[in-house]
Amino acid sequence: MARYTGPSWKISRRLKYSTLENGKELRKRPYAPGQHGQRRRKLSEYGAQLQEKQKVRFTYGMTEKQFHKLYDRAAKLKGKTGDNFLMLLESRLDNLVYRLGLATTRRQARQLVNHGHITVNGKKLDIPSYLVKPGQVIGVKERSRKLAIIQDALSQLAVRKDYVNFDESKMEGQFIRYPEREEFLQDINETLIVEYYNR
Repeated sequence: MARYTGPSWKISRRLKYSTLENGKELRKRPYAPGQHGQRRRKLSEYGAQLQEKQKVRFTYGMTEKQFHKLYDRAAKLKGKTGDNFLMLLESRLDNLVYRLGLATTRRQARQLVNHGHITVNGKKLDIPSYLVKPGQVIGVKERSRKLAIIQDALSQLAVRKDYVNFDESKMEGQFIRYPEREEFLQDINETLIVEYYNR
């Protein structure tokens, strides 16, 4: 199945969760889209698990195959599978470009990586799914530093996460450490995702 490229607000309204993490999608109409969007329906146990999985999958903009593959990788690590899984998702290159403030959305961050504007430890890297390790430096190619998209994103950024730092003069940021669970996606119940894949 190909990556979803349709309207993200529609997905957020259907899931009753802001996949862009800013809440804009749900302010005006906090109910599902369509003619029957305001009808209440009770979710089954499976439905709740699926919905939680879809919230995270659409937040990070991944295909089901990629998502499941990363989950399998997290299941092999020591510790809680759910926490490990979210930690791996958060250490993806496209996500960290977004967290550094170089893009306003993860879709935009993925495009910057795909188009070769981003470097890791000084080398160009155009793989959005690359898992960055703590200590690695993410930068913007010298020729791309004055791109309007990047400058606009940096000017709009209000706050940056504690597990990344950014030097605007060098246009470089560092992934300092893996994030603690309470530092991101606090509305997500990862145990439902683990239950979904273990059913």
